[in-house]
Amino acid sequence: METKQFKAESKRLLDIMINSIYTHREIFLRELISNSSDAIDKIYYKALTDDSLTFEKDNYYINIIPDKESRTLKICDTGIGMTKDELENNLGVIAKSGSLQFKKENEVEDGHDIIGQFGVGFYSAFLVAKEVTVISKAFGSDKAYKWQSKGADGYIIEPCEKDSIGTEIVLNIKDNTEDENFDEYLDEYRLKSIIKRYSDFIRYPIKMDVTKSKLKEGSESEYEEYNEEEVVNSMVPIWRKNKRELKDEDYDNFYVEKHFGFDKPLKHIHISVDGMVSYNSILYIPEKAPFDFYTKDYEKGLELYSSGVMIMEKCADLLPDYFSFVKGIVDSEDFSLNISREILQHDRQLKLIAKNIKTKIKNELEGLLKNEREKYEEFYKSFGSQLKYGVYSDFGANKDVLQDLLMFYSSKEKKLVTLDEYVSRMKEEQKYIYYASGESYERIEKLPQTELLLDKGYEILYFIDDVDEFAIKMLANYKEKEFKSVSSSDLGIDTEENEMKTSDEDNKLFESMKELLKDKVKEVKASKKLKKHPVCLSNEGELSIEMEKVLNAMPNNPSLKADKVLEININHEVFDALKDAHEKDEEKFKLYTDLLYNQALLIEGLSIGDPVEFTNNICKIMK
Repeated sequence: METKQFKAESKRLLDIMINSIYTHREIFLRELISNSSDAIDKIYYKALTDDSLTFEKDNYYINIIPDKESRTLKICDTGIGMTKDELENNLGVIAKSGSLQFKKENEVEDGHDIIGQFGVGFYSAFLVAKEVTVISKAFGSDKAYKWQSKGADGYIIEPCEKDSIGTEIVLNIKDNTEDENFDEYLDEYRLKSIIKRYSDFIRYPIKMDVTKSKLKEGSESEYEEYNEEEVVNSMVPIWRKNKRELKDEDYDNFYVEKHFGFDKPLKHIHISVDGMVSYNSILYIPEKAPFDFYTKDYEKGLELYSSGVMIMEKCADLLPDYFSFVKGIVDSEDFSLNISREILQHDRQLKLIAKNIKTKIKNELEGLLKNEREKYEEFYKSFGSQLKYGVYSDFGANKDVLQDLLMFYSSKEKKLVTLDEYVSRMKEEQKYIYYASGESYERIEKLPQTELLLDKGYEILYFIDDVDEFAIKMLANYKEKEFKSVSSSDLGIDTEENEMKTSDEDNKLFESMKELLKDKVKEVKASKKLKKHPVCLSNEGELSIEMEKVLNAMPNNPSLKADKVLEININHEVFDALKDAHEKDEEKFKLYTDLLYNQALLIEGLSIGDPVEFTNNICKIMK
């Protein structure tokens, strides 16, 4: 039999396809199963238009038959089959899709979409096979034909025997190499896992002989293996089922089956949209963050399906970063795919779906916050930081989307509260939303800077996450109320009781302290906020003391410094000792200044310059 040559451009395309288009060899099985599904779809469509043909669904299936001894893998279907001309045209001309042609000619619009688009999927078989044989008998024909090829060298077509209508593809699997183990494509368990991963929701049964074990007859402990034909795909995906027929446990089971997490999801969102772009989706809001969620190794994304066939395991473009914790799937027949069906082109449909999904997630979280507060707080403990990173990133572009989802611990409520709840109970004369930053709620409660605000009955939000203050700086204000740190040099409280009366001698004392401390502080002044404590640090400018700590703890250590102000409580007895030393003992005044400055650093959780000198100075005081 004469070997027919592929056209020169087809030969080159075949070489490119095998070596460049597909990133994973296992994709070949997805492609061949999809082609088989197309072939059965064509019979189904014929039954819709031909009264003489009855479509009995039980008669239509796909069979996977591995044979380790002969090193062959067969993919058989009971679909429409191909004539000699169709074998010539569809398999002899690379990138000519018989499915696409069928769709155009028959204008399939009944919801049974034809998967094949480009006519290259079949040739992915050469990723794992050194020879491919196709035996096919077309519907309405009494003749069968065999197409055979070893790749770019060409192909043969000749008559053969086949009893039933349909197509049988026989792959002669390549031999193992040092780098590649081709034996895995003959392994029952590996084949099952590939089918479950990519083709689980093909709408026809995918059958395969599966090894099972049972107790030997007459034995209570000895087992024997046997083979049994089994349908290895689920066929009907949960997202295409009627929501009213599904229970919470059905969604929870799907979450477990897809290995989205070891936890139980807090919420699921089932979306079915028909419109400018049609798609189905099931989304999950997890209960707990994966162990690697806040690391660079974490990969976000939703599983992406086209007509029930998985084309991407993690499509990052469907989720904004701030909702990267969401798990789930999206399935649509409207996607524009590239030639390998592996990478989605950035098209309008994708953007529309992503926009819709973002809105659905936000609405679900707002509903959770409003109606199931405990569940939301549980969610927030795991993923609140991600929402705050979302506010901070992209120069605050997403702050309007996220600000109502934020929560912070309240000095008044002793629990997490929203910004809306805070603003709703602000005192009439209160100008700002006050916050304090620190390592823990307990440490913050002891900060001297909070004394005046708490004494006036003002609520303070406690920030203990590194990202908190950065996010708030980006937010700038909420409902026209600006944020103000308790460490700010000006708290915006101008009352007579707060007005510090300082003498010229006091001001000279502060100048002397500033000279001694040099560039360690920008200013030394009388405090308007201290009541019981003798000293504290405040800051001026946008960079706070807490932000300085966070930035300088980073690997690149930018060595940024906040503009610090040393505040002295002139009503405290320590100030009397300080004044006395300033008038009578220069060395003691220097000692007191150093001690007060280091005391203020320790209160803020900052390291002191010379711990040994500090302890020696304390000892001097004790003598």
